Parts: sequence; structure tokens; C-alpha cells
Amino acid sequence: MKKHNFSAGPCVLPQEVLLKASEAVMDLNESGLSLIEISHRSKDFIDVMEKAKALALELLGLEGKGYQALFLQGGASLEFLMVAYNLLENKAGYLNTGTWSEKSIKEAKLFGEVIEVGSSKDENFNYIPKGFTVPEDIDYLHLTSNNTIFGTQIKKFPSIKAPLVCDMSSDIFSRQLDFSQFDLIYAGAQKNMGPAGTTLVVVKEDVLGKVSRKIPSMLDYKVHISKDSMFNTPPVFAVYVSMLTLEWLKDLGGISAIEEINNKKAQLLYSEIDLNPAFKGFAKVEDRSNMNATFNLTDDKLKDTFDALWKDAGINGLNGHRSVGGYRASMYNALSLESVGVLVDVMSEMERKG
Repeated sequence: MKKHNFSAGPCVLPQEVLLKASEAVMDLNESGLSLIEISHRSKDFIDVMEKAKALALELLGLEGKGYQALFLQGGASLEFLMVAYNLLENKAGYLNTGTWSEKSIKEAKLFGEVIEVGSSKDENFNYIPKGFTVPEDIDYLHLTSNNTIFGTQIKKFPSIKAPLVCDMSSDIFSRQLDFSQFDLIYAGAQKNMGPAGTTLVVVKEDVLGKVSRKIPSMLDYKVHISKDSMFNTPPVFAVYVSMLTLEWLKDLGGISAIEEINNKKAQLLYSEIDLNPAFKGFAKVEDRSNMNATFNLTDDKLKDTFDALWKDAGINGLNGHRSVGGYRASMYNALSLESVGVLVDVMSEMERKG
């Protein structure tokens, strides 16, 4: 039985993407060679890389606007370092909304002064800070658009003079935004785009080349742009599956179409959390994430009963992060509305048993 996969990442992918990827692992384009044994310099893979980059820019509405798309390695964790290496000359602003923000702040402090423009640490990151002041003399402002662990999501982005950088690892391609307001976006693939192993970076070229330090080649965005994301051997499988997933999204109708579906999934689940006396939400209502719903039982004595119910229903990956506890339902793009319905039915049954 195929599981209803609510895992926070690596996460659910479209079935048709998995099928095409499995076929390519055996034979890519009837070449007689596997995707994972061809040269990354071959025309077959160069075409894959070029298409993946073009689709990323097209779906984000950034074609012809001075942006470059890169598929790199090292995950968002390496981007915490690379962003500061490439952009931080004197000081930068960071909004602290959770674990991943804190990790990015730690890396940035290696290169210059870091100003926390706001933080929700006082309430264990269950909300997004509002009304914070952004200094005008910073090199950039860094935000994390969606917080997987705590289930919060930025709904409105600040308008500022400094370059705007955003870690969108867990909600990229899930909702329509004016992506041109961002100067650099990065996202690990393993939430809405593909398997672990590659990271999408979308950067406006005119923000690069302004720091005085020498940047090691492997950490220099300009080097990766000049080498078309092939400065070193790229993760061919992860890039290929990302390309397939972006094709799937485009065929579905793009970001606006998937946003409509994602809104329905989130509304269905949050309605159950709010109306069912057996459960309580973790994140503040106005800042709830459409990607990661965090919630707890109102009576911990019911944990064994609820755990047995959702596991028997074929649900996977529902346990919350250790820093929050409880449960976390991750509803990335490829998770079906049907799967959310199965979870809601289990929660309703929990209420009857409770």
C-alpha cells in the first residue's frame, strides 16, 4: 500500500515523476545508458541542466529580469555560508524565526556584523515578528520564508532599499509571490522540487561582485554562473528529478494552480485542528504555514491511541520535531488533497474515541 507521506523532507514527490525517473535510471532517452552513468558533459545531461534552470526562472516569473538559476550542492546549510561570503561586506540584517534562521546567523557572523532585526524566540518561534525596523545601511536583509519545525510562514515581505535574500527551502513554488522583490533566493530541493542532493539558487547578477574579500572558487556564485552550474560534477539524478517536477508543475498550471490546491489542503486540516477538542495548534493563527501544520493533543494520555490510528491508516512522517513535540503534517506540493482527507478522518475518529 502506498503511504500518505507527510514527511517534512525528504518528502513526497509526484508519482509520474518517480516513474519517469526510475525509467531514466535504467535508460535515459533510449541512449542505452543510465542517467546516473552518463557524462555530465554529454548533450543529454546538458539539455537537462539547461531545461531545469529555464523552468525555474519561468515558473518564478523571472525570465529576462537579470536573474540566473543555479543548481548547486551542500543544501541550504552551505548557502548560509555562501550568501554571507558573496554579499556581506560590513553588516547584514537577519530576521530570526527559528532553527534555520539561527544557523544562517551563526555562519554570517564569520564575515561581518549581524543585526537581528526581529526574533520570535521569546515564544519558541510560534509566530512571525511584525513591525521590525530595517537599518538602511545593511548589505542585505535575510529572511526564512517558511519554518518547517515550528509551522510558521511569512505572509507579507518587507519593502526595503537593501537587497532582500530569502531561504525558501520549504515553500518555494508553493504560492505566488512577486519574486522580483528578492535579490537572492535559495532552496534545498527535497521539499517541493526533488530528492536531496541539489539546491536551487536564483540570484540577480547585479548584487554580486561587491565584496572586497577573495572568494574561494567553489563558494563563488559568479564562478558557478560562468560554468553553467557545472564547475564541478553536478548531482545528475537530483537535477533530473527536479527538472521533471518543475515540468509537472508547469503542466499543472504553474504556481497559481498549485497554490489553490495547497490552500484547500491547509484549510481542511486547520479547520479540523480548530474544531476538534482533541487537538490544539502550535503556531499563531495569522502566521500558520500552508506547508507544515504543527499541532498537539490536548491530552497526552491519548498519544498511543492516536499514533496507532494514523499508522494503521497508512500515514507516514507525522511526528513533530523534537524541539516542539506533538505532530507535524507537511503538505508539500505533491501531497494530495485525498491524503489530507485521510488524516482529517483519523483525527475525527480520535475525537470519538477520546
